[in-house]
Amino acid sequence: MTLYEALRHFADSYGLAVIFALYLALCLWHFLPGRKAHVKAAKTSIFREDDND
Repeated sequence: MTLYEALRHFADSYGLAVIFALYLALCLWHFLPGRKAHVKAAKTSIFREDDND
């Protein structure tokens, strides 16, 4: 089995599951109760004045 075939087999089986679990974890991380202050700061960051003008 070549390296390409081994990596392709991994990506077709376990790799897809790992990537999907990571995607879900990162999406749900946003909605944790302790992240509320960070989310609010991120939402309003584009409205802050720059002092570099």
